Amino acid sequence: MVGRKALPRAVDRNRFKRKVREALRRARPAIEAYDLIVRLKRPAPGPELDAAADEVAGLIALLCGQSTG
Repeated sequence: MVGRKALPRAVDRNRFKRKVREALRRARPAIEAYDLIVRLKRPAPGPELDAAADEVAGLIALLCGQSTG
């Protein structure tokens, strides 16, 4: 979930969701037992947006027991 307060531009909201969705797709077999909700709570302007999406991907990999490096 990404609200308008966190990312006012639809382009940024969609880019963030696409990156998180891709991370979930890569980890699919290992996380089928979980229901995950990813929520961006505070604003993440420009460069922070990619860092936030990468952090989510790292957390998903950690949940799956995969290496993040």
